[in-house]
Amino acid sequence: MIALTLLLLTAQNPAAPPAKLAASIARLFGPDARSDTLRVDSARVLRVSRGDSLLGFAQVGNVLGKDQPITFLVAIDVADRLKDVDILVYRESYGGEVAYEPWRKQFRGHVAGDSLRVGKEIRNISGATISVHAVTLAVRRMLADLTAWHRSGAIR
Repeated sequence: MIALTLLLLTAQNPAAPPAKLAASIARLFGPDARSDTLRVDSARVLRVSRGDSLLGFAQVGNVLGKDQPITFLVAIDVADRLKDVDILVYRESYGGEVAYEPWRKQFRGHVAGDSLRVGKEIRNISGATISVHAVTLAVRRMLADLTAWHRSGAIR
């Protein structure tokens, strides 16, 4: 169900506000980082660089929380390690703690082969269980996609 919901929301793609997206890229990669959009199949990936140096890649996704879409960004470095997850727009009335630093930092440094399971590597948040599970599953899938595309040369 969540996979289908993620797919449907990605197709509808409630947009991330450009200012929030730019601020997120600057926070994660530095204020002088530049991003270019690449197309891979039907996905859009941001290639992030500074001058001639590749810094990493990022992708914006949407997943359904309890009732509303959650717009988020997943960023990886050039070694395919998860740099960070950033919640760009949280629309639910409860569960906004998934956007807080202490919860998001659990993802940093993980790679595509890591299990990233709620209750194991990722803490659940009381009152935000649906959001926690939805975001965690979506991050795991986006990390796997970004890594596969990078290793195959589809993004570089």
